Amino acid sequence: MSVFQSETERLEKFPVAAHRVFLGHAAVTALPACAARAMADHAWSESHHPEDFGETLRVIARTREVCAAAINVKPSEVALLGPTALGLSLFANGIAWKEGDELICHADDYPTNVYPWINLERQGVRPVLLRPAVPGRITPEDVLAALTPRTRMVALATCHFLSGWRIDVPAIAEVLRPRGVLFALDAIQTIGAFPTDASCADFLSADAHKWMLGPMAIGIVAVAERNFEVCRPTLLGAWNVRSPEFIPQPGIEFEETARRYEPGVLNIAGIHGMRASLEMLASVPDVSSRILAVRDELEDLLRAQGFVFLSPDRSEPLRSGILTARHPDRDPRKLFATLEANHITASLRASRDGQHWLRFSPHFYNTSTEIQKVAAVLDR
Repeated sequence: MSVFQSETERLEKFPVAAHRVFLGHAAVTALPACAARAMADHAWSESHHPEDFGETLRVIARTREVCAAAINVKPSEVALLGPTALGLSLFANGIAWKEGDELICHADDYPTNVYPWINLERQGVRPVLLRPAVPGRITPEDVLAALTPRTRMVALATCHFLSGWRIDVPAIAEVLRPRGVLFALDAIQTIGAFPTDASCADFLSADAHKWMLGPMAIGIVAVAERNFEVCRPTLLGAWNVRSPEFIPQPGIEFEETARRYEPGVLNIAGIHGMRASLEMLASVPDVSSRILAVRDELEDLLRAQGFVFLSPDRSEPLRSGILTARHPDRDPRKLFATLEANHITASLRASRDGQHWLRFSPHFYNTSTEIQKVAAVLDR
């Protein structure tokens, strides 16, 4: 059942749908009207009035609350930073690693969630690279098998960017917690689409420009308060180091909350947009089930045409909104061009074995009519 009273209302809230079928939310989202309007209103106000710093602080505080609610943590544990790579690099560089420490990550994850970790080899840290048979299909048993007494951290994506496999975050956390192993999440492919509980992890980073339906270069960085001293801020400025009356002090004393990871001026326009999108998403019932409904319909239609899938099938509870497919007899690059020519936005991606895939990533506002158009274009 649609959450919109009419197609007119849907197009007003998601203007991109008026002229194309947008199935690229795992890449860079098209902004909903609420986010674009919030950012434009802020820019317009800034052009007419001097900045009201008190109001800016209230907007920041409210946005922390919205972000914290989205991932089940305290507002004091949230820093408003993007992109995702910034948060992951803050975690990697802020921990006092010891030579011989081991860190587990996924060899075929998105590069953002690989490079910060393998770069730690320079400090004597040994990356342990998981290589599951299907990219992203990582079980608690896989993690347990890779653990050693030297494992210091496990860093994984909540959902794989190519295959769409999600991980069972609470179950993996249960494996790590009694062993004192830190758990870091790249959550950009789930927040806004699926429940993402950061309370059972130590660190989380996610930019807003995918399933959160927000702008780029703003996002959520979460650090459990028990780890404030474990992860020292590596970017320093007037915002996160206490400087009364903007006078530098003889020593460095960080802010008590996750503000300690925000060194300076924040992306205020982006904060307005991200908050608007997250508040809108919070008002929509059953976002996850709506996403899966359109995703599963597309899977059924493409399967009937002979497509094969890198993504889990519709029977898998840990599937996501990402559906990655290719046809054994058709060039995915030509199919991608055909989709573009018919005003359908998907993604063209490659796997390590050199194969190209079509990646579809619908959101809750996409319709069955749109999905049937996609299938019809591919069938032609």
